[in-house]
Amino acid sequence: MKEEYFKWYSNYLQRDVEMLVFGHAGYPVVVFPTSQGSFHENRDMGLIGSAQWYIDQGLVQIFCPESNDKNSFYNKNVHPHQRIEQHVAYDKMICHDLVERIRLNTRVGKVAMAGCSFGGYHAANFAFRHPGYVSHMFSMSGAFSIRNFMDGYVHDDIYYNSPLEFLGALNDQELWKMDIVLGTSNWDICYDANFKLHEVLEDKGLPHWLDVRQNREHDWGVWKEMFPHYLSRIKFD
Repeated sequence: MKEEYFKWYSNYLQRDVEMLVFGHAGYPVVVFPTSQGSFHENRDMGLIGSAQWYIDQGLVQIFCPESNDKNSFYNKNVHPHQRIEQHVAYDKMICHDLVERIRLNTRVGKVAMAGCSFGGYHAANFAFRHPGYVSHMFSMSGAFSIRNFMDGYVHDDIYYNSPLEFLGALNDQELWKMDIVLGTSNWDICYDANFKLHEVLEDKGLPHWLDVRQNREHDWGVWKEMFPHYLSRIKFD
């Protein structure tokens, strides 16, 4: 399995960003790490290995950027306004430094987004904010509001980065073209969050799959089962 390391200076974050890319060809899939995770976490925890068949066959190419959570949501040393500013900068970095380039590798000009736990939040938030760029969204045990990181602070950018809040008001027709999967389990600490987002999607009439696995914990074991299953939903023509 081909593995490449990339490092570049992002004007949006005003710092260096690191990323691993797996595979020599195929549909681009951006996979976010969990809370405060590194760019190599998904490899180290076996998630990339669970998709090795797709990678070796040249069906998918997986992009694993680092997170910015330590500077945004988890940075309690700064005001919540600076936290959300840091997240907005990260969203711009993902969009302009990464997605706008790799999406050109597909016939449809889009990418797939995926992530586990807080990576599932990032995948959903980016996909719903930029539906014209995203064909598939695979969230595995994600949660979809950031209010608990903001100490009661109120700002439009907090609203527009909480899918449970902003999604209901969207009418972009690209949303109805997206393949949306919410992966969770009946023992998942994020089950309620997934069910709430499922209800928002239902109310909008947005097709999606709420995949509830039975008797599984919020952990890598179930995510490594989900990920290759969800990749099979991509049309590789």
